[in-house]
Amino acid sequence: MCYYVSNQLTRKEMKDTFGVTYEGPDFQGSEFTNGFSYPKTPIVLDDNPDEAILGDWGLIPVWAKDRNMQKSTLNARIETLVEKPSFRDSVSNRCLVLVKGFYEWKWLDSKGKKKEKYFIHLDNGEEPFALGGIYNIWTDEETEETLTSFSIVTSNANELMAEIHNTKDRMPLVLSKEAEEAWLSDRSIDNFAFPNYSPDLIAINLDVAGSQPTLF
Repeated sequence: MCYYVSNQLTRKEMKDTFGVTYEGPDFQGSEFTNGFSYPKTPIVLDDNPDEAILGDWGLIPVWAKDRNMQKSTLNARIETLVEKPSFRDSVSNRCLVLVKGFYEWKWLDSKGKKKEKYFIHLDNGEEPFALGGIYNIWTDEETEETLTSFSIVTSNANELMAEIHNTKDRMPLVLSKEAEEAWLSDRSIDNFAFPNYSPDLIAINLDVAGSQPTLF
């Protein structure tokens, strides 16, 4: 799955890497962002691909009465998007989630008491990149506050992520530059599910001094 990312992007990085402007409030992000805090993260929506905004991580469907379900919607499995009530109305609401990488832990024993922490990013020269997401615009009936919330879409793991994420065999939908436009253009979700689509990734073991990047 994908619950921890690096989302510390500047306005200049958003412009230079994704060709988008960001006119929102000052944003600093974090090198280690915990999804369970439902943080604001830069996203690009399909209906306005020239601008980045801040979205709340954890999709809130239009029928939700409050934000309590966000802990269950940080990720959305690509195989069941059209089936799950939380996600099926947002399948065509595509977004790019702008990050510098994400974190995952490899279990070294059957109970997960010993783990190795990895930082994983697209093999693109250490530039920021996008994760595929879906979003919804939700209004709180009590406060009348309007939120744009999102989920990161996940797929079965490729060879590298199956080795690292060895208890769940999942990975986020990491988009190459070529795949970004295709994702926003409402291309069939089946085109992005592994093994139909598999990004080139680099993983760095953060718990082993001098660890060399692993590439697939």
